[in-house]
Amino acid sequence: MRRALAIAAVAILPLAHVTAASAAEPDDRQQAFAAAAEEFKVPESVLLGVSYLESRWDAHAGTPSNNAGFGPMHLTDAASYTGSNHHGQDEEDPRGDDSRPAVPAAEAPGPAEIPAALRTLERAAELTGESRERLRADPAANIRGGAALLADYQKSIGAPLSDDPGQWYGAVAKYSGAEQQEAARFFADEVFATIKSGEERVTDDGHRVRLSPVPNLGKVVAWLEKLGLRAPRRDGVECPSTVSCEWIPAGYAELPGGGYGNHDLANRPSSQKIDYIVIHDMEGYFGPSVGLVQNPAYRASWQYSLRSSDGHIAQHIKAKDVAWQAGNWYINAKSIGLEHEGFLAEGHTWYTEAMYRTSAKLVRYLALRHGVPLDRAHIIGHDNVPGTLPTTVRGMHEDPGPFWDWAHYFKLLGAPLHPFGGPRSGAVMIRPDFENNKPYFYGCDRQNPEAACPPLPAHTVWLRTEPREDAPLVKDIGKHPTGESLYSVYDHSARASTGQRYAVADRQGDWTAIWYLGQKAWFHNPASAPTAVPSMGLVVTPKPGLATVPVYGRAYPEEAAYPEGVPYQAVTPLQYTFSAGEKYTLAGTAATEYYRAVTFDPANHQVVRGKTKYLQIQFGHRIMFVKADDVRVTFSG
Repeated sequence: MRRALAIAAVAILPLAHVTAASAAEPDDRQQAFAAAAEEFKVPESVLLGVSYLESRWDAHAGTPSNNAGFGPMHLTDAASYTGSNHHGQDEEDPRGDDSRPAVPAAEAPGPAEIPAALRTLERAAELTGESRERLRADPAANIRGGAALLADYQKSIGAPLSDDPGQWYGAVAKYSGAEQQEAARFFADEVFATIKSGEERVTDDGHRVRLSPVPNLGKVVAWLEKLGLRAPRRDGVECPSTVSCEWIPAGYAELPGGGYGNHDLANRPSSQKIDYIVIHDMEGYFGPSVGLVQNPAYRASWQYSLRSSDGHIAQHIKAKDVAWQAGNWYINAKSIGLEHEGFLAEGHTWYTEAMYRTSAKLVRYLALRHGVPLDRAHIIGHDNVPGTLPTTVRGMHEDPGPFWDWAHYFKLLGAPLHPFGGPRSGAVMIRPDFENNKPYFYGCDRQNPEAACPPLPAHTVWLRTEPREDAPLVKDIGKHPTGESLYSVYDHSARASTGQRYAVADRQGDWTAIWYLGQKAWFHNPASAPTAVPSMGLVVTPKPGLATVPVYGRAYPEEAAYPEGVPYQAVTPLQYTFSAGEKYTLAGTAATEYYRAVTFDPANHQVVRGKTKYLQIQFGHRIMFVKADDVRVTFSG
C-alpha cells in the first residue's frame, strides 16, 4: 500500500499551503480534564501528567479510524494486526549492498494476538458507557475514558482514590501498558517529573492547557510491586541508565544455500567510525516487528526498537555490528538504526511524548559515545538516506514521515535548532512552527487513500517551481523519472524538512528559493510567520571551469585502493545534475570506505579505505556526496 500510494498519480490540489492556528481557547480542554478528574476521583495533576506523556494533550484532528491511539489520553483500538515491518515490503533492499545478492525476505507473520495495551479503548467504553466512536473523536469523552481507566487501575491494585498524587504511582505505571517492571517505572517517573515541573502549551486544535507545578511531589513506589510485572533481560544493553531497555537479540545464523542473516558482525568503532543515527518507524506494531528482527531469514535488522505507549526500548544488535536497515550499505556500515513503533501516515498518534523522550535520551547517549554530531546532517531519517545507484533511488523509503516533530526532538536532545546569522544570510535552516504548520497531504486513510488527510502539524514545507502557491511542485527525477511530485504523505520529492540546511538561491517578497536537486525551489517564508531561519555556514559550488559535477549516494574508494581478492565497487553518479552557479550546504567530510562483508564468518570481513576525499552535502531531501576535487568551499554569510 505504501509504495502504491507513493507512485500513484493522483491529481489533487492543496486546499491550503499552511493553516494558521486558531486563537487559543483558554479553558475548554482544561475544563474537560477538571471535570473528568472530579467525576472519577483522580487528581487532576495525575490525569494531566499522563495525558501529556501520551499526547501532549493534543486531539489529533479527529484521528482517522485505524489501529492507533486516539485522543488526548491515547486510548488504543487495535482490533487486529494488519501490517508488518516495512523492511522488505517494497523495492528497497535494506542491506543496500550490490556486491552481495539480496537475501529473499522471510514471510511476515500472520495475525497476532493484540496485547491489552493496544485495546484500552474497549475497556474505557465499558467503564464510561461512551461509544467507541465518541471515545475516538470527542476529546472530552476521550479524557473521561482515560480518567476511568486510571481509577480502574487504582482500584485493581488496592490503592485508595486519594487526593495525593503520590498514591497514584502504581496506576500511572499500569497506564503505560508495559509488561516489564522497569518500563512501567520509567514511564511513571517521567509522568511524575512532568507533574513536578509543570507544563503549559496550546494544543493542536487551539486549546491552552496548563499543568501547575507540584514542587513537593512525592511518590509511593511500593504500589508498583502490586502490578506483578516481569524484570527485563538486560545482557549488557547499550542504553543510558535513565531509560527502560532490554536485550532481545536479532537472529544471526547461516541459511540454506550459503546465505546468512540478518546482520553483519563487525568491530566498530575500531574498524569504522559511526557517523550517523537513522530514525525509522516500523510501519507496524512493536511485538510483531521485534519478532521479525529475531528471525535470521528476515532480510532486515536494526539496533533498537522503541514502543509507542511507554517508550520502552529493546536492543537487538550491538553498536559494534552492522544492521541491514537503511537501504544503503555505506550508511549502514557507519550508522545505528532506531525503529519506532507506528505508521508514517498516523505518526501524529503513534509518536508519543513518552517515545520521543526515551528515543532522545538514547540518541544523545549514542551520539556522545560515538562522536556523532547532533545535527540534521547526522541524526537523519530513513527518508534522508540516499540511493546507492540511479536504479535504487526510486525505491528508497520515506519514514518517519512529515509528522515526526524534529524541532521538539532536537530540543529533547539538548541541541535545539537555533538560527545563526542575519536576515540576508546565504543559507537557511528549515524550521516552521510545527504546531501551526499544517500543509495539505493526502493518503493518511488506508481505506480511502486518495482522501485528504486531516489538517495536522508537520515538519515540512512544500517546494515549488515559482514563488506562488499555485505553482507546480519541483520535480525529483530520481523518484519520479517521468512523472510529477505528489502531495502524498508518502512522497517527499518536493519537501524540505525541519533542521535541514540549504543555500539560498533567491528571495522575492514572502518567498525564499533554495538550491534543491539542481533547481531553484521556492517555499513560502513570510517574515510574520517564518518557515526558515538564518543558518550561515560553509557551502560548495563547482570549481571554476566545470559546468557540472557528479553527486553520489555513497563515498566508496577509488579502484586502486582495493586489495587483491576484493572486487572493486564502482562509484556511480546518481542521475541528478549539480551545475555551475548552484550552491549546497556542506555537512563535513565523509570517510572514503567500503566494508567488505559477504560471509557468515567475520574473519573474512575487511574495510577498504581510499585516498579520494568526499564531502557530504544537503542536495535534496536526502544527503548526498561530492568529490572534494570537483567543488570549491566558501562561506555562505
